[in-house]
Amino acid sequence: MIKQIKKEVNQISDLLVDTRRHLHMYPELSFEEVETSAYIQAMLKEHGIPFQTGYAQHGIVAEIRGGRKGPLVYLRGDMDALPISEKNNVAYKSKNKGIMHACGHDVHTTCVLGAAVILNRLKADLKGKVRVIFQPGEEKHPGGASIMIKEGAIKSAAKAQIFGQHVYPPLDVGKVGFHPGEYMASADEIYIEVIGKGGHAALPQKLIDPILISAQVISNLHTLVARYADPKIPTVLSIGKVTSMGGATNVIPDRVTLMGTFRTMDEDNRRHMHRVIETMVKQTCKSYGAKAKLNIRYGYPTLVNDVAMTEKAMKDASAYLGPKQVVLLDKRMTSEDFSYYSQIMPACFYRLGTGNDKRGLTSPVHTPTFDIDEAALSIGAGLMAYLATQAI
Repeated sequence: MIKQIKKEVNQISDLLVDTRRHLHMYPELSFEEVETSAYIQAMLKEHGIPFQTGYAQHGIVAEIRGGRKGPLVYLRGDMDALPISEKNNVAYKSKNKGIMHACGHDVHTTCVLGAAVILNRLKADLKGKVRVIFQPGEEKHPGGASIMIKEGAIKSAAKAQIFGQHVYPPLDVGKVGFHPGEYMASADEIYIEVIGKGGHAALPQKLIDPILISAQVISNLHTLVARYADPKIPTVLSIGKVTSMGGATNVIPDRVTLMGTFRTMDEDNRRHMHRVIETMVKQTCKSYGAKAKLNIRYGYPTLVNDVAMTEKAMKDASAYLGPKQVVLLDKRMTSEDFSYYSQIMPACFYRLGTGNDKRGLTSPVHTPTFDIDEAALSIGAGLMAYLATQAI
């Protein structure tokens, strides 16, 4: 099967580059992927691949039925871009002002589309079914994955498995990286409003200073991870924004708002720490005579790579690319809405090397100079197709 897939990859290599460049030139923000979805649908029709649309507004699920009985495998690619103005001076630079595929979702979409084309050509020898998900809204809560699941895009999850891949500039093109087990963190948003009593800064004894209290809240929040979270579980709490409602050099404001993130890799620890955060914030404010409003918004859950599935995928990737091209990655405290799939079915989310130091392709994702070595497109499409054929 490896020779067959690599032969097909060679035949569509130009198509992969053209597709990625088209998508890169016309990026669309989360849940606004109208033209992107239309383009993918046209490509699927051109290659005779049946599909259904309408999931999470612009999502698509294509299906390739094998000629023999076998497992059900899902391949997922996300379609949305970011509100970033591209600074690359390339022929395929974004034409949509202020929007850029700075996280590589154009690559992800191209690779799963390429895998679908390859598998469709080889479907007579394919065991089982492969369903290919083109998902909107990965970059924006509540995440397109959660919506597609709610709207029935996933069938027979208990008997299926799913693969997803993500660009990774630190890894040289030609390599892929895996991590069995808990891989990426949950990500929750913390919103706190400290309500005091403002007035003249020269008369603090008559006031309830929300700035001072907020500083104490921030300090206490950072001690929570050290004293209340299980030290064996990766946990991060950070406050990223502090805003006072008014105030000046000689004016104490009435209110201060805090915004931050809480991340961990255990769902029980996640819920426990939410309760601890709420108690600490309210008690700290009360002790100073202030009031607190707290809102913790649940974000993406922990992404867990099924251990047996991922270890097998590493062996299959070694067979397809060569053992030296497969590396073991560390856990990450970033988050991904692919995690929703991993909560309901065996999943494997891995990294596709896209970097090339000699060509200066080293910029990280979510930056205006991010770009890839396009040799990664053939590797990504071919590997996803091969992993689908080897699923048990």
